[in-house]
Amino acid sequence: MRRREFIPLIAGATAWSFVARAQQSDGVRRVGVLMNLAADDPVSLAYMNALVQGLHQFGWADGLNLHVDTRWAGSDPERFRKCAEELVELTPDVLLASTSSSVVALQQASRRTAPIVFVNVTDPVGQGFVASLSRLGGDVTGFSANEFEIAPKLLATADEIIE
Repeated sequence: MRRREFIPLIAGATAWSFVARAQQSDGVRRVGVLMNLAADDPVSLAYMNALVQGLHQFGWADGLNLHVDTRWAGSDPERFRKCAEELVELTPDVLLASTSSSVVALQQASRRTAPIVFVNVTDPVGQGFVASLSRLGGDVTGFSANEFEIAPKLLATADEIIE
């Protein structure tokens, strides 16, 4: 799946999180985004633009009914911690984590104050973010490019194709 197809899925999951928390009063919703790249990195800017466009497709417009707070941690573990704490202090409706490091930092800082949506986690079950891919449990959800639970099925399919 290409990035341009993937990011709108993330936006949809984030938008769904807003719907799930509909008990809050109408008004501006807040999304906290913790990125693992630098703010001036072209890839990170493309991801953020795609996120904003994807949210817009679901009726969320930054500055109108939505406010997106983004923190750029790079690869510095201490920066992840500080950025996560800053985002949690802003009391977002949902937190978006770009990597496993982001999820860990946000979980430690948030203490379950807002749901966390992850986008680039290799093994969410193995890392303990979710109970299983079929029953996530808790307040963490997201997308994994590598779903190890389906590996046997993928191998069987590949074997059928080769034969």
